[in-house]
Amino acid sequence: MNDRYRNEARDRWGDTAAFKESERRTANYSQSDWDGLSAGMDSIMAGFADLKAEGVSPEDEQARLQVEKLKQFITERMYTCTDEILSGLGQMYVNDERFTKNIDKHGKGTAEYVSECIDHYI
Repeated sequence: MNDRYRNEARDRWGDTAAFKESERRTANYSQSDWDGLSAGMDSIMAGFADLKAEGVSPEDEQARLQVEKLKQFITERMYTCTDEILSGLGQMYVNDERFTKNIDKHGKGTAEYVSECIDHYI
C-alpha cells in the first residue's frame, strides 16, 4: 500500500481494532503479497460484475455467496471483516470516487451493484 493511502487510512481508522489488526498482519507483506491481494480483490469484483451482467439480483443466493467470498477474503488477508465493517465498505465503494472508478473498471455500475449486494447481505 502506498504511503498516501496508508496515511489516509491511519487518519480515518487508526484507533480501530481492525486497523491495528491490519497493520500487524500486513507489516511483513512483500510486493508479491500486495500484488496477490490486489489480484484477489480484482477477481472478486470481476465476479460481481459477471453476476450483474447475468442479471442476478442483489437479493439472490449467488450474490450472497459472492459477498461472503469478499468478506472471507478480507478476513483471511487483512482484518476481521465484521458485518459493520462490510457495510461501511459497501458505502465507501459508491461514495468514494476512487473506489467506484477502480471497481467499475470491471463494468459500469459494478460498484453500485456490490454495494447493493452487501446491503441485502447485511
